[in-house]
Amino acid sequence: MSGIYLHIPFCRKACHYCNFHFSTSLKLKNDFIEALLLEIDRKKNQHLKLETIYFGGGTPSLLEKDELLQIVNALNTSFNLSEIQEITLECNPEDINSFQLQTWLELGINRLSIGVQSLNDTELQLMNRNHLAEQSKKSIQLAVKAGFQNLTLDLIYGTPWKSIQEWENELRWALTSGITHLSAYALTVEPKTALSHQIKKKEVQEPVDERMTEDFMLLQKLMLEFGWDAYEISNYCKPGHRSKHNSNYWKGSPYLGLGPSAHSFDGELTRSWNIPNNAQYIEGEKTGIPSVEFENLSLIERCNELIMTKLRTKEGLQLSELGIWAETFKSSNIPFLKTAAQNGWITEFEESISLTNDGKLISDYIISELMLID
Repeated sequence: MSGIYLHIPFCRKACHYCNFHFSTSLKLKNDFIEALLLEIDRKKNQHLKLETIYFGGGTPSLLEKDELLQIVNALNTSFNLSEIQEITLECNPEDINSFQLQTWLELGINRLSIGVQSLNDTELQLMNRNHLAEQSKKSIQLAVKAGFQNLTLDLIYGTPWKSIQEWENELRWALTSGITHLSAYALTVEPKTALSHQIKKKEVQEPVDERMTEDFMLLQKLMLEFGWDAYEISNYCKPGHRSKHNSNYWKGSPYLGLGPSAHSFDGELTRSWNIPNNAQYIEGEKTGIPSVEFENLSLIERCNELIMTKLRTKEGLQLSELGIWAETFKSSNIPFLKTAAQNGWITEFEESISLTNDGKLISDYIISELMLID
């Protein structure tokens, strides 16, 4: 099954930690909608068996009802949506009210991803978020009351701005709030972000690994306590509520990306992506000469992608998924695999490999060590 991802590249404010493609100016929003509709029409002949639609960004909840309706109608015209099971909209707490919730339900949106990030007001202000903790709590309560049965929220851990007890309080509140899914990310200091500059100037304390570890292990403990499914390093859910859209990424399924910076994959060896520039994206769609770049993967590169994505999941990597490269993978990695198993980083490695909680903490290192060399 496949999914469509639509990148809505606008935000009210720039979060200090964010390095995604977006603009805080809305002056190109109308032109962007027109360009997006053109791209949807241009790609209508792609024969995809669609299961999911995902409005990401940026902040898709900035879109007005008529703008979302135009996009949904265009998708209905250009693609077969008869088998769609999940339509997700990323939204911020300050955009959620009873009218908006009803509008989204009427448009067929059945899953909300709410960008809470923290329930600590000081931390939210340091992140440059546009809401406070109480607003987040009320937004989730409103969404539950409106009838959304699939709700996910984002939280960031490993920050230097709150205690471990505050992190536990956040998690316990979230897990009893009515949500069905949680995405929890360690704070990462990305280059060229405001947070990176603040740390260099010593205006903000730098995150420390020990705190990341403590927060992560508490997260795993509470998932067990509440009976949630820790199905991917950063993703957790009540049983039966995995994100279908994101799960297809980790399975290596094909997907179609629409909007500036959005990526597409044919499920085999070809990737493409729209240029991360709003003005150039708009110009390209209007002139019929889209600003798109392509990459053709080698078989080894495709294997390495499978190694990277599969090891992030609860099920791990089945060696048979590597096909003709399975034996090469195993023979070239036997010394490291034995060391990793002895250190308690991975489970057995005869037919499959999955990371333990200790292994997840150093997943980037383990994955890099297991990559095949072309």
